[in-house]
Amino acid sequence: MTTYGYVRVSSKDQNEDRQIIALREAGVPEKNIYVEKKSGKDFDRPVYKKLLRRLKPNDVLVIKSIDRLGRNYTELQEEWRRITIEKEVDIVVLDMPLLDTRKATGDLTGRFISNLVLQILSYVSEVERDNIKQRQREGIAAAKARGVKFGRDALPKPEGLDSYIIAYKNEMISARKAAAALGISHTTFLRWVAQSSVLSQLTDDSCADDGDGGDNGVEDSENAA
Repeated sequence: MTTYGYVRVSSKDQNEDRQIIALREAGVPEKNIYVEKKSGKDFDRPVYKKLLRRLKPNDVLVIKSIDRLGRNYTELQEEWRRITIEKEVDIVVLDMPLLDTRKATGDLTGRFISNLVLQILSYVSEVERDNIKQRQREGIAAAKARGVKFGRDALPKPEGLDSYIIAYKNEMISARKAAAALGISHTTFLRWVAQSSVLSQLTDDSCADDGDGGDNGVEDSENAA
């Protein structure tokens, strides 16, 4: 049986010393402590994967707190099952003594109790996430009712925009050059082009001019006759 320790911090700026000290005091050999600086949003972590390859049946994995192993409780339950059932490795969470698969209480094994506690934690975490989302929705609705506006203010359209749109539509200037001349981004210019009614107005005006010209021609001919 070999005892390993896993330490994780979310970024390079965070200090892992507190976790390492706790693992040492729990009897984890220094050489068996794996330290990783990466987010706990999933288990796609190189140091963690390396540690998993080292784990053998009857080994013990020690972590300071459950969130050092992972933050997504749905994935955490599956990972816990893989380690304890498939790999037959015990897990010890120092900050939560009930999460210790080695212990036995009466006729209930430590593994059963730990699995139950983990399921409860997962449920509580899910409920809290739903409550946070609900509070956010209610807060936004209340703010909107007070007239609070969300999102960025609309970018004011510069003078001469319509002229540049016409020039762009007539292939007299590129979108990038038009955007640069107007002092806006290329994507903003193209969005305004798509939203603009200038082209349709030009088409309508052109059709109207052609029709008027034809009628006048007939009337002039008749008058001339």
